[in-house]
Parts: sequence; structure tokens; C-alpha cells
Amino acid sequence: MGSVGYDLVVVSNRLPVDVTVDPDGNVSWDRSPGGLVTALEPVMVEADGAWVGWGGAPDLELEPFDTDGMRLVPVALSAEDVADYYEGFSNDSLWPLYHDVIEPPTFHRQWWEVYRKVNQRFAEAAAAQVAPGGTVWVHDYQLQLVPRMVRELRPDVRIGFFNHIPFPPLELFAQLPWRTAVVEGLLGADLIGFQRAGDAQNFVRVVRRLTDLTTRGQMITVPADAEHPERHVRAMPFPISIDSKKFDELARTPEVQARAKEIRAELGDPEVVLLGVDRLDYTKGIRHRIKAFGELLEDGRLSVPETVLVQVASPSRENVGAYQQLREHVELLVGRINGDLGELGRPAVHYLHHSYPMEEMAALYLAADVMLVTALRDGMNLVAKEYVAARSDDRGALVLSEFTGAADELTSAVLVNPHDIAGLKNAIVYAANIDPREARKRMRRLRRRVLENDVAAWSRSFLSALAAVPAPLGSGAPPTTEDSSIHA
Repeated sequence: MGSVGYDLVVVSNRLPVDVTVDPDGNVSWDRSPGGLVTALEPVMVEADGAWVGWGGAPDLELEPFDTDGMRLVPVALSAEDVADYYEGFSNDSLWPLYHDVIEPPTFHRQWWEVYRKVNQRFAEAAAAQVAPGGTVWVHDYQLQLVPRMVRELRPDVRIGFFNHIPFPPLELFAQLPWRTAVVEGLLGADLIGFQRAGDAQNFVRVVRRLTDLTTRGQMITVPADAEHPERHVRAMPFPISIDSKKFDELARTPEVQARAKEIRAELGDPEVVLLGVDRLDYTKGIRHRIKAFGELLEDGRLSVPETVLVQVASPSRENVGAYQQLREHVELLVGRINGDLGELGRPAVHYLHHSYPMEEMAALYLAADVMLVTALRDGMNLVAKEYVAARSDDRGALVLSEFTGAADELTSAVLVNPHDIAGLKNAIVYAANIDPREARKRMRRLRRRVLENDVAAWSRSFLSALAAVPAPLGSGAPPTTEDSSIHA
């Protein structure tokens, strides 16, 4: 850190570590395994960076600390903040709205007020850490008001925002009662990144309809006012990826390859292993996938024990009612299929409601003949890229929903509309019986794309585009608590 702040400040809902508090009140931290951490850690170390985020435990006040060459700045959230800002507005209002209203969003004014106040807290923490002329990079839908708030406090810094989930079309976004405030919050950034070109186009169209600002292509002009000069905001696609080299190397290790053989043996050495790996979320199309598989067994196009489906569904947002209901529906569906179509000791569906370490996931990918990614709407879907990166043997087949961001890049997959159950069934049968030469040809093309466009390339491309923004005018020192008032 320089004498007046950090050159790069990343702001996300969560810190890149998980907090653990033991019964005696002792606090310890464990590194998070997420791809964002992998992408940004070397950049943060090189750029002398700080990371602002919540530690993951409510009502925990902690001072900033250093780890792995980064400064971590915890933002405290109360249990009420978590309920209203995170579980409420972020995941019961914004998440369903931004995912094509697969489940109806819920709007509460109390949730919005807490969302606004928590965003202000994050913005103040970021503004206090960034050096004059530095860069603030804000991440995801939980913090859409932060760019404008930071700009009000620190007009001297460059501000980027990346939206990791889809951005909805105007006709859906317009339902949000606080739509204008969200748009204005995002327009505080100099560069707004999205997963797909269509998401960026949706945002520009929203700006045209809900504001009087001038747009030209991907450029939005924010006119000067009494306190700020004219600015040009860019809305552009930057499809995120994974640490593909790491997954490729992991899948080549003797331990992972031996474990993959063990998994197939534990499944009874079936001819075909189908695999689904998802957070248990209604956007992932898990019910559609299991329904299609069950119908294929009933039709006699697939059979048990020759074919099995392994569904890993890691727990997600278990305090939100829609997720509790989804779990019940999925488990009832799995139970019915196994009861009707399974055999003694040979279930048709192996359903696993927990998470696994990366080594076990790599082994599962290697053990699977067909990977089923049937999301109804997904910003990217990194599981599809993990499967491809793990297949150094050039075998396996990827069935991929066209409603994922990954479908724009992984065009050699077997692309499907998961709402079309008949079409999904045909795609599963095709992938299960694909000619080995065709499978290798497809997988080689997929691997070339994933290995060349990894998560490090993604972060470099975004930060390079942000660095090309003209240096902001004015100067500002990190604010004190007394002068940190922000109005969204």
C-alpha cells in the first residue's frame, strides 16, 4: 500500500476467504476455491490491491488484514442485513427477475432500503481504500448501486463493474420498482461488463428507454453537471472462464484418473454415465433433465443398469422458500424414477445433495460419458467449461443449453433448448451413442476454446479496457467517516 491507498480495489459481496468462528469465539480464515479468486489474486498482488467484501458470517466486526499478498477489508453485515439485503432483495427480487422470471420475483420496500444502505457501506469501504487515480472494480448484482456511490466520493478514480449473471430485457427489468436507481447506480462505472453481447444490448436498451441519455452502439454519454465532467460509459461483453490449465493438469494426475475408474466401478460399471453438476437452483433446469431421463427409461430408449444418471446438487440459499420447494420437487422426482425404474442395488438416478472438492469433481468429469448442462438461464455456466478442461483424453460429450452464456463459445457442444423435453431426450440419446470419432472432433474444438480463453485472460481483457478509459479529472483523498455521505 502506498501512503494514501491501494492502486486496485476489488469489491464483491464475499471476501476471497471463508470465515470460521469456533465455540470460543476464535476467528480463522480459509481460502475460497472460487474462480474469481484464482483470476484476480495475481493481478491484486502485482497491482498492490485490496479486496472489500463480507466475511460470510453475520454480526462479525473485523479489522482489515493481509493474506496471500492482498489486503482484505471486511464489511460487517448484521443478521437482519443478510436476511433483507442478501436473501431478500438480492436473491428473492433481483435473481429471479434477472433470470427470466422463472420464479416470480418478490418486491419489498424494506428489502430495497437495506440493499441501498448495505451498498453504501461497501462503497464507503472501497472509497477509503483506493489511492488517488486508482481503480475500483465492483462485482455482481448484489452491489449495483456501488459504482455511482464510489464516484460521488472519489471522482478521481476509474470504476469498473462486472455483472456475473444475465441482464434481463427491458420488458422484464421494467418490473423493478427501483429500476431507475439501479440504472443510475451502474452508470457510475466507466466500463460495465456482461457475460454475453445480448446482456450488454439489453442494458443499453434499458438506458435508452428509462433515461434521456444519448447512446451510440455500446457507448452511453453521461452529460456534465455542476460537480462532474461529461463521461462516456461503455457496456461490453467479457465472457468469464475458469483456470482451465489447473483443471487440465488435475485431471491428468494418476490419483484423479484412478478415482474416476473407482467411481464407474461403484456405479456398477454401466455402459453410459450421464452427469449433472449444479447448485440446487431453479435456473439450472435440473427437473427438466431428470424428467427427460425418466421418460427415456420409460420409452425403452435407455435402460438400467446400462445407463445411470449422477446428479450432484450442492445446497444453495436454503433459507429462501423457492429453493426449499425446489429441493422437495427434485427429491420426489428422483424417488419416483428410482422406485419405478431402478433395480435392486442399481438406482437409475444417483442423487447427491452436497458439495465436493475439486479433485473429486475432476474424477466425476472423467468418469462421465455425457455431461448434461440444461440451465433454463445462466450468465455463463462454468461447469460446462470445467468438464471440457478435464477431458484431456478428448472423450466425452457435452449437452449444453443454448440459454447459457457458455453456448456462445462452446458451439461444438450438442446444443439444446431444455424447455423442449422431446428435443432434450433426443440430444441425450445422441450424446450417449455418439460416434467416438465425432466425439473426439467436437471435444478437441471445445478444449481449444476453453484452454485458450481462461480466467486470467478474462481479467486481463477487462482491466485493459478499463485502463484505456481517459484518466478522470479531479482529485480526492480517502473520505473520513464524517464526510462519507452518499445519496443513491
